[in-house]
Amino acid sequence: MKISDFIEVKNPRVSARYQKDKVAKGHFIEDYINGKVDINTDYLEMMAHKNDLFSWDYIAHHYKFFITRMIPEVAIHSQKQDERIIRSHYDDKNDLFRWFLGPRMIYTSCYFTDDNETLEQAQDNKMDLIAQKMQLKSGESLLDIGCGWGTLIAHMAKYYGVDCTGVTIAQAGVNWATEQIKQYGVSDKARALRMDYRDIPQKKYDKITCLEMAEHVGIKNFKKFMRQCYDLLEDDGLFYIQIACLRERKHLFDRHNREDLVWGLFMNEYIFSGADASMPLHWDLKRLEKVGFEVHSVENIGIHYSKTIHHWYNNWMHNKEKVLAKYGQKTFRIYEIFLGWSVLIAKHGGSTAYQILCRKNLDHFDRKKFIGAVNMGETSGFQKPKRESIIMEDIVL
Repeated sequence: MKISDFIEVKNPRVSARYQKDKVAKGHFIEDYINGKVDINTDYLEMMAHKNDLFSWDYIAHHYKFFITRMIPEVAIHSQKQDERIIRSHYDDKNDLFRWFLGPRMIYTSCYFTDDNETLEQAQDNKMDLIAQKMQLKSGESLLDIGCGWGTLIAHMAKYYGVDCTGVTIAQAGVNWATEQIKQYGVSDKARALRMDYRDIPQKKYDKITCLEMAEHVGIKNFKKFMRQCYDLLEDDGLFYIQIACLRERKHLFDRHNREDLVWGLFMNEYIFSGADASMPLHWDLKRLEKVGFEVHSVENIGIHYSKTIHHWYNNWMHNKEKVLAKYGQKTFRIYEIFLGWSVLIAKHGGSTAYQILCRKNLDHFDRKKFIGAVNMGETSGFQKPKRESIIMEDIVL
């Protein structure tokens, strides 16, 4: 088996690369997204043979990106830079994201209780699991930092009676969230604000959530952000952070599982620019503890993430013609690679996601509240509420 079994060269200038058994993944990505080669099968089917077809060597393109873009972005992480990057990625693209996220518009890992659940059922599971882990009670205040399109705050307000405030830097997310909150019938209990996390007014909340947004604050600002969350939380409150992490390795150029880093460079360049705080788990936990949090529970949901992204990939491929018509071949192929490759990266542990529940490490905190409570999704304590799912009208903004 060799790479030429799966691709058709369209540009003769790159044909020499594909006469060998393997090609560097970085070369293939650049050739494929720029139309220099096509693949003659489903991308995921090709990736089932990835170690036979690709090498994971760094190429010149990687070094150029790392030096000219990634290092400056990691070093600066100013409010102006972060807003430019995030808004360029998310604003005015609600249709693009809906074509793979589906009607829930949730860009974070689901939680599956069995192998046959739909994407929407599994996303509802995740939100209910968070609510139960956080012991949400009617009338409490919840701050969701990085609220995306507002589904979590609408869900918690409707089903748990919580007063919810979500913040996001993307105006398109705020617009969608506001309409979704209206459709959920909870405009009196939920609101989405366009705001950088650094501008959140200082007040106390009973509960705080942050789902796969902390990666975007960057290595430079991560500890400071954790301290901000600590200061925004009531002394008897709970902080839930869901975060994507890379596996630990000996050093940056460790050849073992180098695929993880080649994937990470692609993700940082084309999908999540500036999201450089995806680190090994111990790195996050140390900083949580340094600012005064006590970690109550940590649950690895990597396999759930793999299944989530597989659903997203299927949605994307189903909507291929719509994407091509609106955004063109390059965008379609970038997300095809992102989604298909990420299914496998999460499946084999190169990247994973953790649900982490914290409290302030204070002597007087009532730790008895966790006895008999839902602490892990894998235990029998998690209860799936029996209710009719919200059938959303199509939001067009």
